[in-house]
Amino acid sequence: MLCFWGAQVREGFELVKPDQVRHGKCGIQSVCPRTAVQDMSAGRSFAGFIRDGKVSVLRLRSEDYNHDGKLKQLQLKYKIIQIVCGGDGAVLFVDGGNVLIMDKSTVCKPLKGLENRQVIQIACGDHHSMALTKDGQVFVWGENSHGQLGLRKDHPGSPSAQHVQSLSGVPLAQISAGGDHSFVLSLSGVVFGWGKNSAGQLGLGDTTDRHVPTVVNSLNGKKTVSISCGGEHTATLSKGGTVFTFGSGGSGQLGHKSFRDEHHPRVVAELWGSEVSQVTCGRHHTLVSVASSKLIYSFGCGTQGQLGNGEIINKSVPYPVDLSTECNDEYTIEKLIAGENHSFVLSFKEPGNESKPIPSRGILTLDDRMIGRWLSGSEPWKIIKKDINKVFSSAASLNGSFLKTSCDQHYQTSVDHCGLDFDLVKTSFAKISKNESLISEIVKVVQQTLLPSLNPNPVGEESLRVYLLLPELIRRLKKQQRTELTEALASKILQLDPDSLKVLEKYWSRLPDGWLKGLVKLFKKASAYLIGRIAADTMNLDIQTRLPKFVQILQMVYQVCCSANRSITKSDFIINEINDLLDVLQTINDDMLNNRVMLHLTGQIQALIDQQNFSDAVLKNLISLPCIFNLEAKCSYMKNRAWKGCFPLTLRRTALLEDSFSQLRMVPQQQLQEFCLSVFYTEDMKRTDVNKRDFFHNVFEELCAPESLMFMYNDNQTMSWFPAQLSVEKEKYFLFGILCALAFNNNSVVHLPFPLALFKKLLNVKPSLKDLIEFDSVLGKSLQYILNYSEEVEEMEMIYTIVWQGIEVELDPAEPGKKVTNSNREDFVDKYVDHILNKSVEEVFEEFKRGFFKACDRCILEMFEPEELRGVLVGNEEYDWDILKQNTTYEGSFYAEHPTIISFWEVFDELTSNEKKAFLLFLTGFEKVPILGMSAVKMRVRPLFIFTQDHLPEALTCHALLELPVYQNKETLKTKLIEAINHKRGFWEE
Repeated sequence: MLCFWGAQVREGFELVKPDQVRHGKCGIQSVCPRTAVQDMSAGRSFAGFIRDGKVSVLRLRSEDYNHDGKLKQLQLKYKIIQIVCGGDGAVLFVDGGNVLIMDKSTVCKPLKGLENRQVIQIACGDHHSMALTKDGQVFVWGENSHGQLGLRKDHPGSPSAQHVQSLSGVPLAQISAGGDHSFVLSLSGVVFGWGKNSAGQLGLGDTTDRHVPTVVNSLNGKKTVSISCGGEHTATLSKGGTVFTFGSGGSGQLGHKSFRDEHHPRVVAELWGSEVSQVTCGRHHTLVSVASSKLIYSFGCGTQGQLGNGEIINKSVPYPVDLSTECNDEYTIEKLIAGENHSFVLSFKEPGNESKPIPSRGILTLDDRMIGRWLSGSEPWKIIKKDINKVFSSAASLNGSFLKTSCDQHYQTSVDHCGLDFDLVKTSFAKISKNESLISEIVKVVQQTLLPSLNPNPVGEESLRVYLLLPELIRRLKKQQRTELTEALASKILQLDPDSLKVLEKYWSRLPDGWLKGLVKLFKKASAYLIGRIAADTMNLDIQTRLPKFVQILQMVYQVCCSANRSITKSDFIINEINDLLDVLQTINDDMLNNRVMLHLTGQIQALIDQQNFSDAVLKNLISLPCIFNLEAKCSYMKNRAWKGCFPLTLRRTALLEDSFSQLRMVPQQQLQEFCLSVFYTEDMKRTDVNKRDFFHNVFEELCAPESLMFMYNDNQTMSWFPAQLSVEKEKYFLFGILCALAFNNNSVVHLPFPLALFKKLLNVKPSLKDLIEFDSVLGKSLQYILNYSEEVEEMEMIYTIVWQGIEVELDPAEPGKKVTNSNREDFVDKYVDHILNKSVEEVFEEFKRGFFKACDRCILEMFEPEELRGVLVGNEEYDWDILKQNTTYEGSFYAEHPTIISFWEVFDELTSNEKKAFLLFLTGFEKVPILGMSAVKMRVRPLFIFTQDHLPEALTCHALLELPVYQNKETLKTKLIEAINHKRGFWEE
């Protein structure tokens, strides 16, 4: 049955004879044609009807071209299953997925641009149309005067179908076109609108036209299941029956009991609780149906009787349509149609009747049923391949698969929730991966079609699901396939725009532990494989360009894990093969240094230079991605990196600071960062690494002493911090920064008694209360006590006014004297810590930081975590003397059981703890143990060949080499050793 009401046309639309038209109340007519109407549509100029696959159209306006007012059947050779009428013509949907365009003279022709595309939905506006294909792609054609095509602002419009590429990855459920605006709805209820917005019909809170699809954020989470566009208004239906309307309200078509426009989606309050099942918009009116009660409501323009309420006036609230009792009792409402001045209801007696309209079809997605068919062998391989190509070539199809529909969780898709059912994905891909033919075909389609098609500027969060799905699929592949696809995926991830990348990182941070570890393992395996190949073939330029992609992804995931406090550890990212690569590259550098003359003579020098440049380029890429380096590899790089030359400091021992400061002011940045430091003393002018280590030891002792007036100290004088008020020239902190960086560059452990906060700040890591406790335990623990206090903090009568280094400070300048309460105590503590470790020292620290990064390449520094950086510069106090002994080697006539060696170790064991530390300083130039522990100290002992019994032991600190005279007895050895370490007279100088 077809019921209709509104502007006068030929009796019954000529679908039946005039005497067969049933007239009900309020001008409502109904007909039951012998051949049932399967579908229909009404636009501004035409009403179209489909019966038994054939199309009939009726002109609605007398001013239209060649108007005769008669129902006309179109002579087409195709079976038509749907018609959608627009402003001047219509779009016909052919069984099989093709599309025909009917112009205002009713001539039909195939639409260009959709060849080999299977269309599943069509929509028409006044001057533009839309189509949705089975693989989830949106195509548009027509005019683009207000951006309604969604292509770009300057696009002139097109008579042929154009792909809306920005939506290519969004899994869509529905398309809808209004007068000059367009909407699409995703499977997760996300609404996108674009085009004309003069009345707020896009629901974006303004009246500015949009030329590209834009998310209607205010509808997020509303579980939208349907959308309809009118002339200049829009309506959406949520699961559960809630209706939202927005846009033009001049005729009351929004149903808000007013005639105002609405720029944001607003609930139609009069329908609240009605469980609406359908909503459709005409040009200036709206229809809704309630399935449970078989009621239809209308509101908006009624000047042509299109509201069906017996009145020829506009209504701004929903009003029941008085359908006949026969229609209500015997028929089920299947479809509401609202035209310009007409309204229609298509109803059927039997729910299973074949004459019913074809329901709105959905895009193709991968599900358990489809996988079951593939694995059962019940279908020919040709059909299975076709299915695979359709699903795995479309990002939209994959992004619409494996949704977590339980409890409607997929409707919660946002920047925080991806909407995927991870367990379902895992079990599905596990099934697929067991079939070699299936997985091979999938790999081919993903590699050749899907990955190249991914949009680097996706619209909406749903488009990013593919970047979560593919790693789970790829990690199940064989090595060669896995590496190739991982590389292609990495490239696509790195091409994403910054906003999309942030959302993807947020998704990574919320992945289940197993998925996150699988993601890390995937990129780690590929990285390790390529690193191994570089180590085997250091001239492979292709691998050099490929490797950084994998490591960049690892670094991104590592940073995500750090910020999200995930259970995955740093060790999960470390690639031990990097140590082997560093060894190979160091060998290249050594060969260059040791064989330069011979290489020149044999003409091989350029080849080795090219090889060295290559190795430098590889390292330069990798050091900016430090997550794969273990501490040993980082330290190895620091120790063995190639210098471009040396720059000298010529100093007086009696004026170390004065001379070094005056000379460092003049050294160019490139030399500070890329040249090795050499130290000369005017007293002897002999350059050795002993001088350098001696220099760093003494200059930092002097700088960090209270007499320097450069720093403040904690109560027990064990730690330093920057002052809030300067007592020396600000430039000294700049030069102090340079010295710290030089010590770092030159692998020198120095006296730098600062809390971890210093090293955090250099690495742009925010210091915490824990760092303040390290510096000032009394103050820090007091603040911690405030945080832990179980009673009312107000009882302590504290305010935001504090005194630091004798200066009164308002932590909240906007509210002086503000009281500390339970609700703001965390803020109070944060501001307190921030003032001490950041704000109060901002000027001084920035000067120090400026000096540090003048002498240190930021990329190299950022290889290290704050704790590691402190360890590299300051060392540690884990004095394991047994390891020192175990790692000692002997040269010349010495061996482990040599009498002098036996005596030496006996003497060493008898030394006090401080004397042993003094010996370490004597041997290495460092008071503390290197960050890698005592195992990093490889002491060598050899006889001092020219000596008397009065000679002291000597040490070459850069090689941890002890030259020991062969003393006549143990007592002499002990006396001379203690004298050497106490006076440091035994440093070997050339």
